[in-house]
Amino acid sequence: MPTIAAYIPARYESSRLPGKVLLKDTGKYLIQHVYERVLEAQHIEQVILAADDERILEAAAEFGAPAFMTSLEHKSGTDRIAEVARNHDHQLIINVQGDEPDIEPAAVDQLAQMMIAHPEVRMGTLAVPINDMSRYENPNVVKVVVDNAGDALYFSRSPLPHGGNHGKPLAKLPFQPLHHLGIYAFRREFLLEFVSLPQGRLEQLERLEQLRAIEHGHKIRVGLLESANTGIDTPEQYEAFVKRWKALHA
Repeated sequence: MPTIAAYIPARYESSRLPGKVLLKDTGKYLIQHVYERVLEAQHIEQVILAADDERILEAAAEFGAPAFMTSLEHKSGTDRIAEVARNHDHQLIINVQGDEPDIEPAAVDQLAQMMIAHPEVRMGTLAVPINDMSRYENPNVVKVVVDNAGDALYFSRSPLPHGGNHGKPLAKLPFQPLHHLGIYAFRREFLLEFVSLPQGRLEQLERLEQLRAIEHGHKIRVGLLESANTGIDTPEQYEAFVKRWKALHA
């Protein structure tokens, strides 16, 4: 069985919520919530933060998380975790976003199990059914369509697939649209290969990094979840998380 680790890219700057990974209204840093949730996954042997700011390293030291300072030149979280991978020998790496404090450990395990069961798969991710038309049409909700083997055909911010169904209720659509979740699994050697590939035209147009793999002829296996929680992008979402967390821990 491959050695499995989760790497969490932790970037201090955020356009809509600056410094969000270090918000602490619950008494714990936001990134600490993510770290502790991922630690609960049964298949994860180690969790490492890939930081871009000394303040994140200081916070990680407070709650005992291994943290690695990465270059400020990186353009994406994938570039950041690739730097960590070059300095470690984990064979299978799960990339978990640093702003998902409600991530289910079972989801991390499902992705790891999929990669273990299919050693030929070099990159994997997860998706969940979309059951709300507003989410189907929301450009901030990334959609994915898959082939019969479960490999991604395309990712888009537009309603996907389209089929002339604009305005119809989801129950009337002749397909189940899927929301792509921002969690990835990489074989170490493919992660290092992936970040060396040039950006593709579709990746730049859609602003979706995963399209780089497809444009260069690589497959992405997609596992399906029944449901999933979303990350924190706005002050309102963080306030809602804090309210939920305090209610559960009153």
